[in-house]
Amino acid sequence: MTDSDVVLVPGARDVRATHDVAATDATACVVACPPHPQLGGARTDRRLTATSDALTDSGVDCLRFDYGDWDDGYGEREDARNALRWAADRYDAVGVYGYSFGGAIAILAAASVDVSVEAAAVLAPASRLNDDLDAAAAVDELPCPLWVGYGERDETADSIPVVEAAERCQQSVHAYGSDHHFVGQHDKVGADAAAFLRTHLGVDTDE
Repeated sequence: MTDSDVVLVPGARDVRATHDVAATDATACVVACPPHPQLGGARTDRRLTATSDALTDSGVDCLRFDYGDWDDGYGEREDARNALRWAADRYDAVGVYGYSFGGAIAILAAASVDVSVEAAAVLAPASRLNDDLDAAAAVDELPCPLWVGYGERDETADSIPVVEAAERCQQSVHAYGSDHHFVGQHDKVGADAAAFLRTHLGVDTDE
């Protein structure tokens, strides 16, 4: 059974998180970025919790956080970077995951943070938040392997520029027969993202 603790992520903004801990002592942690906070996105999002469940079931801890006050993507990117710094202080290996708006934040944070990020996985990512917050362009700057999952019937987020950038960079791309919400497929997409992250975080998948 997974245990969870509430964490206050250090930084200038008020960022609260849930730290989901695997039953065994984990050496790796994934930071999970929620969807758009002005549209109800929170760390309790079903896509985030499904991925966290799959991670902790296989020996990887997960930090699901809520953004601080809305800041047009800039403060939210820093929230993610601070969460990655928190994880890097405590674990041997760190990854990042994000859904929708959080997918863009995950890519932008991983491409610019000053700690090592071993893997990134995003689901239905937004491609651009602002002119200078371009997640598709940031794919080229990622220092780590990337997995992109997207819905073939998604009419909410324009993920295709990220998908095309990932394919150009020979990263992993997975298409699902779904719209933006992946109803009925939460566990499947969570397991797929977790499997990719676990592999690139160096966790033994045979255990």
